[in-house]
Amino acid sequence: MTVCVVGSGAREHALAHLLARSDDVVVTPGNPGMPEEGAGKVTCSPLPPEEIEAGLYVVGPEAPLVAGLADRLRARGHLVVGPGADGAALEGSKAFMKTLLAEAGVPTARFGAFDDLGSARAFLSELPGPWVIKTDGLAAGKGVLVATERADAEADLAAKLSGEAFGDAGRRVVVEEGLAGLECSLHVLCDGRRVVPLAAARDFKRLRDGDAGPNTGGMGAYSPLPDVDDELVSRLIDECVEPLVGALVSRGIDYRGVLYAGLMLTPAGPKVLEFNVRFGDPETQVLLARLDDDLVDLLRRTAEGRLAGTPRFSDSAAICIVQSAEGYPASPQSGDRISGLDADGRLARPVDGVTVLHAGTERDGARGFRTAGGRVLAVTALAPTLATARDRAYEAASGITWRGCHYRRDIASDAVLGAAVR
Repeated sequence: MTVCVVGSGAREHALAHLLARSDDVVVTPGNPGMPEEGAGKVTCSPLPPEEIEAGLYVVGPEAPLVAGLADRLRARGHLVVGPGADGAALEGSKAFMKTLLAEAGVPTARFGAFDDLGSARAFLSELPGPWVIKTDGLAAGKGVLVATERADAEADLAAKLSGEAFGDAGRRVVVEEGLAGLECSLHVLCDGRRVVPLAAARDFKRLRDGDAGPNTGGMGAYSPLPDVDDELVSRLIDECVEPLVGALVSRGIDYRGVLYAGLMLTPAGPKVLEFNVRFGDPETQVLLARLDDDLVDLLRRTAEGRLAGTPRFSDSAAICIVQSAEGYPASPQSGDRISGLDADGRLARPVDGVTVLHAGTERDGARGFRTAGGRVLAVTALAPTLATARDRAYEAASGITWRGCHYRRDIASDAVLGAAVR
């Protein structure tokens, strides 16, 4: 069977890399670091998904799902991992998502949705701070500001609601109370009614060490989490995921795909920060590195509506270090030559257990690769312990350079070193 993966980033590279262990994979549009040989074969195609013949379609990014790609593919009789536009509205509109959580009784932060500055400012006065300001629409993971100063919150509201910051995506905003605690990313597969959890992970959204700087699409992740055991995962499913799925079913939404719950583990209990409607990036890179199961079979069963059992994960640990271009996230620079990769895009000096996944690269003739996006590479390591995986990932990352290359040096330090970085 041929599997079609939709997307072009490191998340899609990770999916294709694992799916190719058993089947041929076509990635559209893909990127030049993806083609590889294996039990299956990964190729890239410029054709739209509707023009690619495959037995299973896996949609990586959120924007095509919000635009109804899964609906169009299903109308042609295809199996698809990804919700239709009705389910994808969970991510397409944060106001819709928060309203559905409230209706379902899912614990979440106090919030309000606004399209005028006066009402939004008034709501700020009702919250103690810090304040979280989010674009209602899609903003590639960059439309969130956590403000500790009222003046910063008001300035962000004005920039978003005017359209200056994020265009139409920000002309409506969601304002939330800030929550304190450890974050947790929990992915589940949903076949329309049943859900099965994948392993928990933790991602790092801020650009710089110590969670400083602007929000990004994600600068790194690791799994497993020492503070999230099977008992807590069961609680998260019972309190946060199952009620949401029940609300979707009650609205007649047949949700088949990935639900990605961003959670805050607060002293008062877990609360949902957000739900995304696809695999996370960079969490997917570490989850799939640890998956000890047949991904093609899992995703086919998800699309067919016949999930059963719990996916198996190895006891090993995985960490992902995202290397970004100069100027990311506001104005990333492209075209810089990358050193440290071979002609196929792999590490020129291999490190045991490390895979380099491409996110934003382009071919530089026969000489190698250049940067072609904000997040450029995802250096992912798998090892028996998180400490060893971390050492290997940073060893590999230190050997890859270009002008302005940036990456955080504290990914997983909270777990490995006990550093209070979150």
